[in-house]
Amino acid sequence: MDDLWLYAGQLLQGAWVTVQLALSSLVVGLALGLVLAAGSLSGRTLLRRAVRLCTGLLRGIPEFLIVLVCYFGLSNLINNHLDGAVEISPFAAGVFALSIVFAAYASEVFRGSFAAIPRGQIEAAQAFGLTATQTFFAVRLPQAWRIALPSLGNLWQSLLKDTSLVSVVGLEDLLKKSNMAAQATHQPFLFFLAAATVYFVFLHASQPVFAWLERRAGRGFEARAA
Repeated sequence: MDDLWLYAGQLLQGAWVTVQLALSSLVVGLALGLVLAAGSLSGRTLLRRAVRLCTGLLRGIPEFLIVLVCYFGLSNLINNHLDGAVEISPFAAGVFALSIVFAAYASEVFRGSFAAIPRGQIEAAQAFGLTATQTFFAVRLPQAWRIALPSLGNLWQSLLKDTSLVSVVGLEDLLKKSNMAAQATHQPFLFFLAAATVYFVFLHASQPVFAWLERRAGRGFEARAA
């Protein structure tokens, strides 16, 4: 336990990096997911098929491989077409990789959520004279958000755990710091157990947040349904 206290500061630094990586990927992934969902619901057949092919590929490739491609592959691809070396940081590569994976899954969640909105809601908005933009932000998006939140909560849990994959490209996150401490002290069980405990605490702490978001998004809906 003395070794654990000795490396507690480094583990906390790694935990903070993990939180930053997860939240950054969540924000970017949600935005991309909405864009991809709009593409998959588009009336243009070519765009709809292209988006669904893209999301299908991303969901079919292991996240670990996507992280490697984004870090090593993109750096090599960019440097082959530009004069001078361009270095992609492990954090940026991690955010990009995790965001596009999250977006691929979130797009399907949003697509189903938008499709579940009753057609009468849209017709009522049009009858009130709302524009397409006003209808989207005032009618469609709030209802789709309420429907999608439970599934998005599950995707968030997967995203938080997938942040550990980025340690393989050198990002000093929680897992990387734990591995460094384990190698220095020769106590892998202690430090990997500590890392597992921190991940569990993060996941457990996020559950009340999503529960609050679901209650807030569903305000007035249960009363109308009753």
